[in-house]
Amino acid sequence: MRPACTATPMIDDERVRVTRFDFAPGAETGWHRHGLDYLITAITDCPMLLEEPGGGARRVLVPAGTSYRRSEGVEHNVVNDGPDPMSFVEVELK
Repeated sequence: MRPACTATPMIDDERVRVTRFDFAPGAETGWHRHGLDYLITAITDCPMLLEEPGGGARRVLVPAGTSYRRSEGVEHNVVNDGPDPMSFVEVELK
């Protein structure tokens, strides 16, 4: 069993929900499905293992200071796949 990451709410208003996620090495979000369009901005380099429905998994590196966005409906478990702590900020668009 992996340790859970830490999710720290920052803003939650009528337009956005902003959450900071901090992961120790090997920590995970747990399985979840995104109910809103969202984007993340990496605070640190983020070597992620993305576990996907049906048993698939892929490794990605999101470099510090970069962002990506996804549409609602994404389902996955995000795992810190590196030897160092990783952090990113997620912005959900309401």
